[in-house]
Amino acid sequence: MKISTKGHYGVQAMFDLAQHYGEGPISLKSVAERQGLSEHYLEQLIAVLRKAGLVRSVRGAQGGYILARQPDDIKVGDIIRVLEGPIAPVECVNEEDAEQCHKAESCITRSVWEKVRNSIEDVLDSISLADMCKDAEKAKMNKNYYMYYI
Repeated sequence: MKISTKGHYGVQAMFDLAQHYGEGPISLKSVAERQGLSEHYLEQLIAVLRKAGLVRSVRGAQGGYILARQPDDIKVGDIIRVLEGPIAPVECVNEEDAEQCHKAESCITRSVWEKVRNSIEDVLDSISLADMCKDAEKAKMNKNYYMYYI
């Protein structure tokens, strides 16, 4: 499974909003500048995240975007599923697709792909935006500051 720029940049943008959680609405321009991303591309991603209920928009001169829930309540897996779709290394283990392969009952490799999917889901669902912020703070304190990439 390969995460596209949608998922990659979406996690970066959400991480940036989490770092500034509680400071009021954050403009996409400032997120784009801090993260080194295209503002136009972020507009497209944020629209999808807003529709999914992960971010809220605030209109007006001091408007922008804020997380719809606390950083502890938003997992990386939530963001990836919204922007990338189901987490499945191959179609036959896609949990959202009710139609299964006609060889599902006898396929030996299917169990391998289910284990891969489950492992990826476990990792992505175990990391919250708050966890990422804590890791970034630790890194700053150690003077080994890094940007969180997935």
